[in-house]
Amino acid sequence: MVAQRRPYKDGKPAMVALEDGTVFRGRSFGAHGEAYGEVVFNTSMTGYQEILTDPSYKGQIVTMTYPLIGNYGVNEQDVESWKPHVEGFLVREYSTVYSNWRATSSLGDYLKDHDIIGVEGVDTRALTKHIREAGAMKAVVSTEDLDPESLVEKARSSPGLVGRDLVKEVTCAEPYRWEDLRGSLGEEQWTLENQKLRPLTDGTPYRVVALDCGIKYNILRLLSAAGCDVTVLPAHTKAKEILSYDPEGIFLSNGPGDPEGVPYVVETVRELLGKRPIFGICLGHQILGLALGGRTFKLKFGHRGGNQPVKDLRTGKVDITAQNHGFCVDMDSLDPVEVELTHVNLNDQTLEGLRHKGLPIFSVQYHPEASPGPHDATYLFRWFTDVMEQNRKG
Repeated sequence: MVAQRRPYKDGKPAMVALEDGTVFRGRSFGAHGEAYGEVVFNTSMTGYQEILTDPSYKGQIVTMTYPLIGNYGVNEQDVESWKPHVEGFLVREYSTVYSNWRATSSLGDYLKDHDIIGVEGVDTRALTKHIREAGAMKAVVSTEDLDPESLVEKARSSPGLVGRDLVKEVTCAEPYRWEDLRGSLGEEQWTLENQKLRPLTDGTPYRVVALDCGIKYNILRLLSAAGCDVTVLPAHTKAKEILSYDPEGIFLSNGPGDPEGVPYVVETVRELLGKRPIFGICLGHQILGLALGGRTFKLKFGHRGGNQPVKDLRTGKVDITAQNHGFCVDMDSLDPVEVELTHVNLNDQTLEGLRHKGLPIFSVQYHPEASPGPHDATYLFRWFTDVMEQNRKG
């Protein structure tokens, strides 16, 4: 006899419709209503709160491939920004019972508080397989309209990710120092020893400006742990103003959507080339690739999860990495005289890292800060401080 899963009884019937006509049914466990976005899947087994609050997921409906979600609730510490940014959240089974010593509420209540639709009872295995075969596509999730034909038409007419500027919806409104924000969040200072990052040579923090395209808190935590005094600036900040802070290094953050949808950021970065050391992650990597004269393209279904193998072409070392992106830099579009390709994804051989051969500039497509995910690549933050230290020494 096969045990039957009991659905979440308090939820309303819900439906997920894809633009190709595919429909999935379930029940809501978060807010009620209707939401649009590109439906994608994440393969992480834990870390759903970090995923929900990652600004890179703006404009996307996230499907978790792990079958049981919500069993450890949510808390006030495991957040990567000021609020959740996903458009919708799809799971196979939602755990109504949560247990963790830090938990302050259930996942369902958290989604309700932030007006995000969660749907459980979805055949996430079938949905993930469909996305892998057909590609990521536009979708709508609803607890109000349960007519399949109506929802499919809504999905088809909804805006996609290509060409959209989603950065303007997640970037900060005003500049701020991470140390000031960290203090207001009540976070304890992360020590260098905790992150196994080499301490400063002379104890003087490195002045870093981070361009916020949707930055995650853990990036700021690790930059700080590596000895950086970080000032975060809105994505629309011009090159002249960035340089007015007299930074020793410039960081280009992760963020949502299509890098070609933010040409103003690309132009700013192009003006900064050669003026200061630059380190980019994810969308920052893609923006840097465009600024260096390359092209980007949309992946069939993207890379999202905490188990992506990436090979360093210079050493042969393989890191297991956290990733979250649907676009990629075309490695054949970069000038090999100026740019060295440093990392590739071992699943599909797409570009995962680059560096400029003559300037102190490098970037990676994956997330060395993890949260959630493995910590194999935290050494990249030390690389950034090493470059700034070399500049100090002249």
